[in-house]
Amino acid sequence: MEKLKARTLLTKLFLCAVQSAQPINCIKPFINKLPNATKGRVIVIGAGKASAAMAQAFEELYPHKIDASLVVTRYGYEAECKRIKIVSASHPVPDENGIAASKKMLKLVSNLTADDVVICLISGGGSALLPLPLNGITLEEKQDISRQLLSSGATISEMNCVRRHLSKIKGGRLAVACYPAQVYTLAISDVPGDNEMDIASGPTVSDNTTTEDANLILKRYKIVLSESVKAALATQEAESIKSSDERIKTSIYHLIATPRMALQHAADVARDAGVAPLILGDSLEGEASDLGTMLAGIALSAANYGDPIKPPCVILSGGETSVTLKGNGRGGRNVECLLSMALVLQGKANIYALAADTDGVDGQEEVAGAIITPDTLLRSWELGINPRTELDNNNGHGFFEALSDQVITGPTRTNVNDFRAILIL
Repeated sequence: MEKLKARTLLTKLFLCAVQSAQPINCIKPFINKLPNATKGRVIVIGAGKASAAMAQAFEELYPHKIDASLVVTRYGYEAECKRIKIVSASHPVPDENGIAASKKMLKLVSNLTADDVVICLISGGGSALLPLPLNGITLEEKQDISRQLLSSGATISEMNCVRRHLSKIKGGRLAVACYPAQVYTLAISDVPGDNEMDIASGPTVSDNTTTEDANLILKRYKIVLSESVKAALATQEAESIKSSDERIKTSIYHLIATPRMALQHAADVARDAGVAPLILGDSLEGEASDLGTMLAGIALSAANYGDPIKPPCVILSGGETSVTLKGNGRGGRNVECLLSMALVLQGKANIYALAADTDGVDGQEEVAGAIITPDTLLRSWELGINPRTELDNNNGHGFFEALSDQVITGPTRTNVNDFRAILIL
């Protein structure tokens, strides 16, 4: 298989994974799990990068009345809806529009009755899009904490633990605001392990972490806090909703798409192409560069010894890595992982790889990810680019842009986390 065909197959696998998580495909099986008639009102709310597309699919598939609605998505991820109101806000660092949307959402679900139904459409990115902070914390302080966490190397689970304990709407608080109405959440997972309290920081589910856990994470990553944030974290208001709270027990949760499902769809496409797939896991975490080193080792073992799988094969994985920023380049976790992998492989075997975020954005660049080929390093040296220097400077996007090896999809309007495929021929 020549290089062009290898790149084509890798791209096809990625796009298949993205397509499998499109809301129109994954909401339909769950429509019949929702009430088809109510004595009271039907309220539709939601947040996340996929939430607007989820709203569009939902209103197409749900034939019953919708009395009121509000769904907030990332700028550029809007979808045209006829019955559901869509607004936009900033991600990953929150802004005033997110604050305003959070307040409107809480007001929308206030004073409901037990006859009312709330349908909540949740996907990754909802944490930043619903940033309403505790009393005494400003938006600027939330933005500062978000930036520090994003560059600290903290895992998504750790970041979301902190977010839940600084919020008026996450950590089960949105479900409590809806009480006594029945809440049905349809969620697309973008987190390792599909932990419900980590998907958009769990606005409609209970949370077993505590303010003590949040403070330990902040201390571990040396996050600098203002006195007002410290004071807010010391209040009872900072504690999230626990499973023993009666108000959370009217909330029902349906996970409609996950990273594992996306990897399985990609595996089916690989088999059809005559390439044996191996799903390494859907919850791989840690430093992106460290994971790249490990994946390169596994790929070389397969190429040289047929272990853990014989070529032609493709090793698939998902999860969400982290990057501890040390340079000032244009980076992202997927391109960082790929560049680290290329440095280990050194073009020694017939190995190709793609790593990209299924939402179409890796880091803060409007680029999903990139592809490496056996001649990646050779081509970079010919351009006068030192790959090790680029990695040390966290400049993965700059590196792959120079090589014309970026994967650019535009907004995918879904999000099942990172997708990695290593093709060994």
